Amino acid sequence: MPRSYWVETLGCPKNQVDSDKLEGTLVADGLEVAGDPEAADVIVINTCAFIEAARQESIDTILAFDARRRPGSRLVVTGCLAERYHDELVEALPEVDLIAPFGVSLHAAPEAVPAGVAVAIGTRPNRAPVPSFDLLNLPRPAAKAPWAYVKVAEGCDRNCGFCAIPSFRGKQRSRTPHDVLAEVEALGAKEIVLVAQDLAAYGRDQGQGERALVPLLASINARVDWVRLLYLYPSDLTDGLIDAICATDVPYFDLSLQHVSAPLLRRMRRWGDGARFLSRIEAIRGRRPEAAFRTNFIVGYPGETEEDHEALVAFLDQAQLDWCGFFAFSPEEGTYATTLDGEVAAGLRDERLHELREQQDDITTARRDALIGSTVVVLVDEVGVARSFREAPEIDGVIEVSAELAVGSFATVEIVDAQGTDLVGATVES
Repeated sequence: MPRSYWVETLGCPKNQVDSDKLEGTLVADGLEVAGDPEAADVIVINTCAFIEAARQESIDTILAFDARRRPGSRLVVTGCLAERYHDELVEALPEVDLIAPFGVSLHAAPEAVPAGVAVAIGTRPNRAPVPSFDLLNLPRPAAKAPWAYVKVAEGCDRNCGFCAIPSFRGKQRSRTPHDVLAEVEALGAKEIVLVAQDLAAYGRDQGQGERALVPLLASINARVDWVRLLYLYPSDLTDGLIDAICATDVPYFDLSLQHVSAPLLRRMRRWGDGARFLSRIEAIRGRRPEAAFRTNFIVGYPGETEEDHEALVAFLDQAQLDWCGFFAFSPEEGTYATTLDGEVAAGLRDERLHELREQQDDITTARRDALIGSTVVVLVDEVGVARSFREAPEIDGVIEVSAELAVGSFATVEIVDAQGTDLVGATVES
């Protein structure tokens, strides 16, 4: 009978929520977390399969943990890779004891997971019944840090040209406000970070849309000190939602833009253009001048021209975003993008990536330097490390603070130095 476990999580914050819930089931089964992977009776690898680099990291991690585990332990692979490529992994990784797609218990016997289960569970055409082992609504342990992610929905109803997520995460399935609020209260965190594949569409599958997210945000804000939203589709960033975010103490806007060229965005099956995005950013800064902005862009999407690239360069200069990620286009099996012509040569794509990253590094550094001399409220995440509303946990920079400040406490600090993306804060005595 296994007595201890180790969970290794790869990928995005949504995967971290899934891992927390898996840990909750393991603890409920009487297992305790091991001091290290080598001591664990059960090792669970929660994988990512969003792009090729993530899939390779998942495979490398599986093999590395297999080499490290002690004789007699059980190695279980779950998450997006297991969901999307279950049958292939069973064939390619005989050293793994169980490939467990979504909806399959970690205690299942390998022979109990039929071939094709990933398709049966993942796509869920016409919103088929949810599996009994439902990660979205499983209980989870109290937060280990002063902050915690909370997933409010699973799946996505969009059809972006580059994204395979709907094919293995399924259609959008929102949780009820009651269930979300119950989890928020049980976590006991000072900051709640709301996540979903399409956060701004929360409740739309229940016929509500923005009318669900705005009151949910207000209800959570009444229960915790800070609440932060990640992954907002720009067309859903309405005045009502902007006002609701600005009404919190966390005017942080994580916008899923992907590009700014209108023709290229249409090829991506996405909404918007640079002018519309700038208009929304300026409107938000009109309400809250100190608001922080993060986004991501895909570089080298099929058909991306030099004109498209220059439009993105110009946008970055105008928008002056606080944080920005750039990702090389990854052709994903079964997506619309794989049918398009206009492949961008790898060398040219990499040149564009380098230029954009260098440009944004300078912008981010300048914006961080500009904070020197300002006074901000911070949440202490760990000894000597804190964040203000401008920094999302695990994603953005941090603020170095006095080791005397208690973990989980809020403090007022003056920013006295900047070290790249990180800041140094001196405690302001009350």
